Amino acid sequence: MIEQLEKDMIEAMKNHEKERLTVIRMVKAALKQEQIDHKKELNDDLLIDVVNKQIKMRKDSIAEFEKGNRQDLVDQTQSEVDILLKYLPEQLSKEDVEKVINDLFDELKPEGQKDMGKVMKEAQAKLKGKADMKEVSTLIREKLQ
Repeated sequence: MIEQLEKDMIEAMKNHEKERLTVIRMVKAALKQEQIDHKKELNDDLLIDVVNKQIKMRKDSIAEFEKGNRQDLVDQTQSEVDILLKYLPEQLSKEDVEKVINDLFDELKPEGQKDMGKVMKEAQAKLKGKADMKEVSTLIREKLQ
């Protein structure tokens, strides 16, 4: 995936794709920063973490832009999210996520909200990068009630 990021950056430069190039450079900078700050090895898992953080930041921005009626910024930020999604593993459908959560509930047999952390820890191990963890958390919370 990291090699693909490099290739895409070169391709974006050659094709004069300004927006795509900017997003890729931001990801590379965030990746390097994360590597230095936490002394982590540069690998696909780190890339997935960084891309997820970038997407989350942009989704938060989209929500704020919508409150301010700035459709131009919403569209621009959404196109950045679309570019970033290409660097994540294929996202699971809601049905697949629910199936994984149901399997976890059968396996762990949680007894209420106090087991939320235990269930989330296992869910994160199985779904990290493959699903929006905010949605996963919401589904687990609903199922625990």
